[in-house]
Amino acid sequence: MINIGRALKNERLTSALTGLRPQEFLDLLPAFSEAWQKSKRHKNRKRKIGGGRIGFLRTIPEKLFFILFYYKCYPTYDVMSFFYGCNRANTFRRQRQLSGILEATLGKKLVLPKRQMRSVEDFLKAFPEAREVFIDGTERPIQRPKDKEKQKANYSGKKKRHTRKNLVIAEKNKGVGFLSKTVEGKERDFTLLKEQAPPEFIPKKIKKHLDLGFQGFDNQFPGHIISMPQRKTKNKKLSNKAINKNKKKSGIRVLVEHAIGGVKRLRIVTDVFRNRVEGFDDQAILISCGLWNYHLASSR
Repeated sequence: MINIGRALKNERLTSALTGLRPQEFLDLLPAFSEAWQKSKRHKNRKRKIGGGRIGFLRTIPEKLFFILFYYKCYPTYDVMSFFYGCNRANTFRRQRQLSGILEATLGKKLVLPKRQMRSVEDFLKAFPEAREVFIDGTERPIQRPKDKEKQKANYSGKKKRHTRKNLVIAEKNKGVGFLSKTVEGKERDFTLLKEQAPPEFIPKKIKKHLDLGFQGFDNQFPGHIISMPQRKTKNKKLSNKAINKNKKKSGIRVLVEHAIGGVKRLRIVTDVFRNRVEGFDDQAILISCGLWNYHLASSR
């Protein structure tokens, strides 16, 4: 069993094991405990809360540390079972249970990104004070599917491997305000934006920082304020002025890369994704974004 008390005395160690600072971990405990107790209260319950066999995670801090450790380090269930002295099937069941509790906790903390944008009001709820937003797609490697159709759908020509993709809309403070549903790796960024965060629901006066994956935005959505690098044509090189402008735009747009990089501190969204439970790839990136937003909010 991991010695939580020892880990919490060392900020570097706590961050390496959970992705949070010791104080951030302690501040998250009350909301996590409340979400845990709420999950145990239901009409058909026959035992009192706390009754029955005592599991290998006896306390609320142990439960929170367990699930944060899983997301940050992404060990196999065999490794988890070795650390916690239990059967690997038990670690799988507890991971599935506590992932839901952690998602509910982050939702209560109001740090989960919005998942749908079907009106201007939805955008303003996600970005109430934003004057500019940063839009980009992010991909995560997955195991090669056995089904040939799934292989084709999930193969990313850009990454030269099988991936899953999400669209991220971030703020200047590097917080993730919107996260699209998880889709196949071959999906284009611009297509994903039009389907899940239609630009007509983003006010025109809000400046949008885009990369070349969104070419054609200005033609399809005229009147919007955008910042996009100029692309070199086949037979004509860019002028020095255009090159310098591109560098300046890239220096500003890098903020969305910092936001995505913050989310990807957690190895569950960096390593090759091994889990095959349907929908868990989407839940994993959602919780990872929530933990990053929580970390940012706690650091201000």
